[in-house]
Amino acid sequence: MPKKGDYIFLDPPYVPVGKWGDFKRYTKEQFYDKDQEQLAMEVDRLVDLGCSVVLTNSNHPLAKTLYAKYDIRVLPSKRAISSKSNTRTGEDIIVVANKRTKKETTLSPQVKKYPQTRFMGSKQKLLEKIWQQASRFDFDSVIDLFSGSGVVGYMFKSEGKKVISNDYLHMSSRFAKAMIENNKTTLSIKEAKELLIQHALVDHFVETTFRGLYFNDDDAHLIDILRSNIARLDDPYKNAIAMTALIRACMKKRPRGLFTYTGNRYDDGRKDLKKTLTEQFLENVEAVNNAVFDNGQKNVSSNCDSLKLRKEADLVYMDPPYYTPASDNEYVRRYHFVEGLARDWKGVDIQEETSTKKFKNYPTPFSTKDGAYSAFDSLFSKFKDSLLIVSYSSNSLPSKDDMISLLKKYKGNVEVVPIKYTYFFGNQAKENRSKVQEYLFVAY
Repeated sequence: MPKKGDYIFLDPPYVPVGKWGDFKRYTKEQFYDKDQEQLAMEVDRLVDLGCSVVLTNSNHPLAKTLYAKYDIRVLPSKRAISSKSNTRTGEDIIVVANKRTKKETTLSPQVKKYPQTRFMGSKQKLLEKIWQQASRFDFDSVIDLFSGSGVVGYMFKSEGKKVISNDYLHMSSRFAKAMIENNKTTLSIKEAKELLIQHALVDHFVETTFRGLYFNDDDAHLIDILRSNIARLDDPYKNAIAMTALIRACMKKRPRGLFTYTGNRYDDGRKDLKKTLTEQFLENVEAVNNAVFDNGQKNVSSNCDSLKLRKEADLVYMDPPYYTPASDNEYVRRYHFVEGLARDWKGVDIQEETSTKKFKNYPTPFSTKDGAYSAFDSLFSKFKDSLLIVSYSSNSLPSKDDMISLLKKYKGNVEVVPIKYTYFFGNQAKENRSKVQEYLFVAY
């Protein structure tokens, strides 16, 4: 029986490596991925007992993921037996596992304080997988290039990293201003309640422009009052907290949180839909306040085109809009009302002839296959000196092989980490959800 102080060497059947690091088909003599996972759990148990373990395996994303908490060294290797001469060379890893080399790969409890959202494409359920890959590397700063809901940037902030959170949506930049860039400022409930009271004339913009579309007349009038009062908040962080709370309140008052339809046809009886807008606003002020903390870094919220961002960081995380021929990735169409709130409808062209009173989508290269391909190439070139982690979907274009080829133009190592994930809603057709594979591309 192993005991404290024992030194243990393990040379298990390797994870088989195929083209571009894909899984090969396992034979009955080989370990399946569940066997590899059980072995990794046994290594953890041995380390907890006080043993030192050295283990060899193939240089495969699965192996690296399973032992990410320990020191991993990559070594070139030669195969004595192979039917093809060009496959007699490769790379192995040596894992050095003991209490001294063990790293913390579990997420900080702070992450759980980020307000949950049904935002399309949010990676809230994938945070542990993303951190598991990122924590393999040493880095101090991160660019969250397509921040969306902001939860990934917040995760990196929770882990003590300097975060530059960027998105072309104004609403996303408001989220990041309130909870990522902001380290100390909160909005008291007394101050929040004052925002619910009309202190001056309001323009009735929401009340008249969107009458009967999304909210009843009283709620629409209250939104106009809040808009007017929030605009008068001089403190940029209190302003961002209040606007974030208003946006979240409006989304929670909408079935599915979307503005692609009018009325309440998708009312599923959720508790959020029964609460008043006042209750939702105040609850969301508290939720945002609870997420504010100081990680000792000067974090930044940015609102610009990803191709025009003039910032650098050790790691760049990309979760771009996924282009597929069968569905759209137009965030503006889904969230035009709350995006309009965030920018007070300045500089947008409302399409009066549409039933939803949406405004024109922002131009983005990710709305076409060729545009997405060119944009990825430009982004990978732009950030070629940084560690790159890219979230992507198997039914998106460019294809997985195309993405790997693009990354390999600029990075020496490209790994593809498959993740089991089912889309709740958004840009994946219902009948295809079970067939879609989520990937993390890790390039260094």
